[in-house]
Amino acid sequence: MSFLFKWEWLPKMASGLVVTVEVTATCIAIGIVLGVLLALGRVYGRRPISLPCSLFIQFFRGTPLLVQLFIIYYGLPNWGIRLPAFVSGILALGLNTAAYQAEYFRGAIQSVKKGQMLAARSLGMSLTQSIRFVILPQALRLVIPAWSNELILMLKSSSIIYLVTIYDIMGVSQKIAARHFNYFDVYVVAALFYLALVLIVSLLLRLLEHRVQIPGLGVHADRR
Repeated sequence: MSFLFKWEWLPKMASGLVVTVEVTATCIAIGIVLGVLLALGRVYGRRPISLPCSLFIQFFRGTPLLVQLFIIYYGLPNWGIRLPAFVSGILALGLNTAAYQAEYFRGAIQSVKKGQMLAARSLGMSLTQSIRFVILPQALRLVIPAWSNELILMLKSSSIIYLVTIYDIMGVSQKIAARHFNYFDVYVVAALFYLALVLIVSLLLRLLEHRVQIPGLGVHADRR
């Protein structure tokens, strides 16, 4: 058995790579903003705020991402809401990652010592100012190692959007493979595209983690 991949397919797969990066970046950005708000709602909100936040997180963490995508793309039209495939993919992935990121952010916020909040309030800061200038800067630095996993998972999970006719890496690969009846070779190359992306993202995240790590809490802090 020989490897029969044709080099002229690469430009098409490269266009899918661009779509994959765009979708992942957009969804992660949505997840960060919404995830931080959900985490703050759970930690500092009263029950009318914390309860809906908890329900949102439990739903999107407790149901399959594929089901969420199909509900948005195929289910919402039954209610008169028709969204383009790209918007549906972004919405499903963005809401899903927001739920997971919210838990990462909540853990990081709660790991900041309570004395930090007390000190900020004693200096005359409001609750909002204390969270913005004291708690969040520390929490966002602490969350990077756990958050890095979510970014890599979202990069790989984005491959399901080809099921709603979005031509990302997987969508383009499926189209090429079906046209040329060469599934093995095409999917191997698609896997290599994803692997290269994951390796690049992992390297960038590792550099970011070392750049912003809190002094005394680095990976070598416990060594004698």
